[in-house]
Amino acid sequence: MENWNAMGDDAFRCVVRRFIEQNYPDELRFLAHRPRWTVIKPWVMKLVERGWSAPNWPVSYGGMGLSPSKLLIFMDEQERWGVARAPDHGIVQVGPMLIRFGTEEQRGTLLPQMRNFETIWCQGYSEPNAGSDLASLATEATLNGNSFIVNGRKLWTSFALDATHMYLLVRTDKKTKKQEGITFLLVDLSSLGVTVRGIKNIAGGTEFCEVLLENVSTPLSNMVGEMNGGWTVAKSVLGFERINSGSPRRAQFAFKRLEALAHERDLFSDTAFMERYTRLRLDLEDLKAVYAYFAEQMKNGEALGPDLSILKILSTETNQRITEFMLEAAGDLSLVVPGNADYDRVDVLTPFLTARSVTIGAGTTEIQRNIIARQVLNLPTS
Repeated sequence: MENWNAMGDDAFRCVVRRFIEQNYPDELRFLAHRPRWTVIKPWVMKLVERGWSAPNWPVSYGGMGLSPSKLLIFMDEQERWGVARAPDHGIVQVGPMLIRFGTEEQRGTLLPQMRNFETIWCQGYSEPNAGSDLASLATEATLNGNSFIVNGRKLWTSFALDATHMYLLVRTDKKTKKQEGITFLLVDLSSLGVTVRGIKNIAGGTEFCEVLLENVSTPLSNMVGEMNGGWTVAKSVLGFERINSGSPRRAQFAFKRLEALAHERDLFSDTAFMERYTRLRLDLEDLKAVYAYFAEQMKNGEALGPDLSILKILSTETNQRITEFMLEAAGDLSLVVPGNADYDRVDVLTPFLTARSVTIGAGTTEIQRNIIARQVLNLPTS
């Protein structure tokens, strides 16, 4: 087992770069959309074979155990080569959550399956009337012997069309405070009573889904944490999610696409373009520095505080500014219709459209600013 953190940063970067360039399919570079699992699976299996499928996990659980600086290099090299994101909720959210809150049986059984992508996970949090106000969720679970019976509806569920399992929040006590009556469950999506429907987004894709649960049975052993104690577990997963959604990945991808567009249209000789380009490049460097700060906290086992909201705002709004400028700089190319394979290389409209949702997912920007105001700055609520 290699000790990657003992390797110099430059040497580690060379190893990662060589592997990616030799193994990642050219036809999947710099996609303007998230690929389906069947498309990206051959690449993911190469990562599994190399032992690189869980770079953020400790070595003791089969991960690479990368330090924050090494993890950023690992991400940088994928972004530089235009590697598409796989359905990785199991790696970036469920796995770290089970390492922290799961039972030995859950860790021993589920983590190897996640690491090897034998299971694909999606998140069952949002509902029609419980998005950013997650504690208002209405999906219920009733304990019946050694199983929970789940009824409800989850919405905006990413990757659900390809997922085999879902981790979700359910209400198990309606008499107590909202946050205190919630339990964290794991559900096999092949269970009787589960229906998954794709939702077409503004860019024409079906990344988001609706999941209906009608008398779905899941064993008591699939409860994570304590009964009615799911809010504590959920907050940790939101931390993992927000540090992931706050990563520089999307903004770096958009910036690389902006640079490719600038080379194609000879925009680097334009003074006005260079002024905005430079500002955005500095914004991206700021984002990477802030991400490294929170990643270091996480690596050291420190609890991520409410100030993590700063990262989520910075990441998503930087990404939006880059895609907005890219659309402006593209000129007539901005009219290219997404989904036409002949024009995917110059498609700037899809990144712009998909960037509209990033300030909503994992807690809206307004919610994040409220968290900062109340829990970080201690500002009055009225």
